Amino acid sequence: MKIIILGAGQVGGTLAANLASEHNDITIVDRDADRLQQLQDKLDIGTVTGLASHPDVLRRAGADDADMLIAVTSSDEVNMIACQVAYSMFRTPTKISRIRSRAYLLNDKLFCDESVPIDVIISPEQLVTRYITRLLEYPGSLQVLDFADGKVQLVAVKAYYGGPMVGVELQELRKHMPKVDTRVAAIFRRGEAILPKADTVVEAGDEVFFIAAKDHIMPVMSEMRRLDESYKRIMIAGGGNIGERLAREIERRYSVKVIEQNYGRCRALS
Repeated sequence: MKIIILGAGQVGGTLAANLASEHNDITIVDRDADRLQQLQDKLDIGTVTGLASHPDVLRRAGADDADMLIAVTSSDEVNMIACQVAYSMFRTPTKISRIRSRAYLLNDKLFCDESVPIDVIISPEQLVTRYITRLLEYPGSLQVLDFADGKVQLVAVKAYYGGPMVGVELQELRKHMPKVDTRVAAIFRRGEAILPKADTVVEAGDEVFFIAAKDHIMPVMSEMRRLDESYKRIMIAGGGNIGERLAREIERRYSVKVIEQNYGRCRALS
């Protein structure tokens, strides 16, 4: 694929390194010529110096026939305008953009072909907030990933002695829970992955990854370990963008306290 990456910072540079190793045609755009030279010395990529949202810069980067544009500059506005230009002038098939400001993400109708044409939005703060929120919903879980708009979830939990399924073959799970449709997707035992089969025995200390409907997550977790009590009081260390987003997200369900060293920021949050 022919891919244009806008922004040569940590994210853009890492993307370029990973995608270039997969035999893609990569061009990276940034205003910092020295940084571009550093990347070009290490990677088999093309570079263009200039402001990423300018049409002439995108044309020099090969936007006329690019398959994908990934906008990860430090400016939300530059990223959005670059996607708009790529859509309007070059008809780039796939446009991915990092958007960090919460103000832009509050309007669901903003990002579409009729407004700001971005196919995939990446919001690091939003992703972290959602991830932590899911962990709070299921005390004792290690990971929680949503599928089908949250109707189905993949959950990782560590098995402990006392869990009904510990020391039992996986095929017994259906007998334990005849009305629950769940599948064990993977098991990690002492740092190594195990492909689960019907006769695989769950051992204490296993990290069990299972998928189930959202309403069935807690019952399946209870088969692997004694359920922890629901959280009531949450302390957030740091009142930056992520701390604020998380506090906003959970304040109606938990007693939340934020610790922040900047007094002015504390007053703004309170």
